[in-house]
Amino acid sequence: MRGASRRAEPVPVLLPAEARAILDFLRTNERFVVCSHSRPDGDAVGSMLAMGMLLEQMGKRVDLVTADRVPAVYRGLPGADRIQTMIGVHGLYDAAVVLECDGLERTRLIGLEAYPQINIDHHASGREYGTLNWIDRTACSVGELVYRLVVGAGHAVSAEMATCLYTTLLTDTGGFCYGGIEASTFALAGELTAAGADPVAVARDIYFAVPLAKMQLLGRALATLQCSQALAWLSVSHADMLATEACEEDCEGIVNYALSIEGVEAAAFLRELPEGRFRLSLRSKGPKARVNVAAIAERLGGGGHENAAGCTLDGPLAAAEQVILSAMREALRPKLTPDGRL
Repeated sequence: MRGASRRAEPVPVLLPAEARAILDFLRTNERFVVCSHSRPDGDAVGSMLAMGMLLEQMGKRVDLVTADRVPAVYRGLPGADRIQTMIGVHGLYDAAVVLECDGLERTRLIGLEAYPQINIDHHASGREYGTLNWIDRTACSVGELVYRLVVGAGHAVSAEMATCLYTTLLTDTGGFCYGGIEASTFALAGELTAAGADPVAVARDIYFAVPLAKMQLLGRALATLQCSQALAWLSVSHADMLATEACEEDCEGIVNYALSIEGVEAAAFLRELPEGRFRLSLRSKGPKARVNVAAIAERLGGGGHENAAGCTLDGPLAAAEQVILSAMREALRPKLTPDGRL
């Protein structure tokens, strides 16, 4: 994924006090480790890369670390080969910049607790666990917050940085399909395009370079598809994963096929893990969806956004389905006012 060579002057932004404090800390320290959640998605990868580029523009030393490898669709992003896959962090760092995580445990990295933490997040489930915290639940991606840091610091948005940030925007909005999209979302897309991101190339590399194993896994998932009362759900077993030679990243986006059905308001995709538990991807439609999947996921030990979230449940499959469908059906029930009216 390569951005064009053209450049654009950054549009000035007004940073909140939390973001200004983070910039002050970055300016006055020298060495940082940047990380995000395990099983990194487009927002995690793109925002890590852009943050690393910002720190290097500031003359800092930076390492990019994740507990799981970068998914194949994002390995063409500028600088993606610099992201190290490790189980722990050890080094003389002044701080750890933790992106898109509601807690250090989401990184699955050992050793982060030894450093001051700069916590930057936009999830509904975000919480202030860091030494410095900037949580903006109105942002369409953490990449948007990184962009605001870049512009607020007075640095240039390079074509490579714009490509990474556009990827965060495209993937975390579900291709501009999820709720919470504002006019500012498209304004940001325009600014990143003007800075050198190539929207066609980014979309092509993400959505039109699907591995055969993923397509075969999708076929098995669709064979389990069920719909009832504005809900749809589908699943794959661990045996399906082995038979198709699919990997974890091949499960990304499968839930959207269930959500795309006419009349469906919320959907769940259940993937069996080797130990028999099930990892769930939850989605709902619309900016004012009746099913807030983030609230459901949080109650079940996960988290995410109002329209896109996840959690892990005990098996077997029938038990996991019962738990999640019960929670979703409860959300769909008409709510009574205090005087008993709908």
